[in-house]
Amino acid sequence: MANIIPNSSGEPTAAANQARESTLNARIIGTALTDQPLEPLCEEAQRLVPDATAGAVVTFDGIIRNHDHGHSVDELVYTAHPSAEKELSNVVADIAAEYPDVRLWAAHRTGKLGIGELAFAVVVASAHRKEAFAACAELADRVKATVPIWKEQFLTDGSTQWVGLD
Repeated sequence: MANIIPNSSGEPTAAANQARESTLNARIIGTALTDQPLEPLCEEAQRLVPDATAGAVVTFDGIIRNHDHGHSVDELVYTAHPSAEKELSNVVADIAAEYPDVRLWAAHRTGKLGIGELAFAVVVASAHRKEAFAACAELADRVKATVPIWKEQFLTDGSTQWVGLD
């Protein structure tokens, strides 16, 4: 059984496991995978993630840019595997477990996005900036590496490129 907290006799207790999960869940403010603009969700997250213990709030905004690897980009479309929402939640839970003093939230867009639109956002709060920055960076990197969301870029020369399929 994974994530079990043993009692003094070495046996796991249901109460200890429920308390650990409850604490972990209280620090995960939320996740979202949506085809709607993220800005309203980000505003709410920036209000909800910090609590009275927070001395630092770190945000990451992934914005659609007009270029990629020397190519000019007009727009793109994000496509998510049906498991992507669950995988996003799993990554956030893993980061919360690895950084026990942070509160966090993350969201990713799907669908058609234009240059300058917000595609991916993370909000992390902690008592100290070092932990907040580290957790935010690790969360962003891990989402990009493991959550099955793919990007189809429409280039100004009329061609398209898929990113994230490998």
